[in-house]
Amino acid sequence: MPATPIQPIASKDVASAVAEVAAGAPLNGIRNNAGPEIFSLDELGRITLSRKSDNGTVVTDPTAGMFAVVKGDVLTDKDAHLAPTRYTDWLS
Repeated sequence: MPATPIQPIASKDVASAVAEVAAGAPLNGIRNNAGPEIFSLDELGRITLSRKSDNGTVVTDPTAGMFAVVKGDVLTDKDAHLAPTRYTDWLS
């Protein structure tokens, strides 16, 4: 897996964000949303496997970007709305 940094967001937090925007005043713009934590994708794989009691191994490929196509990070901007659900809470 690549070591691309990402900010995973729980689907329930996405649904809440969509509902909040839909019921609110027009934004006349874009609202960026992200999870509250930043992980490298390979680290996220390791966390997931360990929580699922899977003995699989995650190998980091420094030449791969996200899905081996997008190079660099996929983080949101500093003004993003950060959701409350932490990744480890999803797994619990």
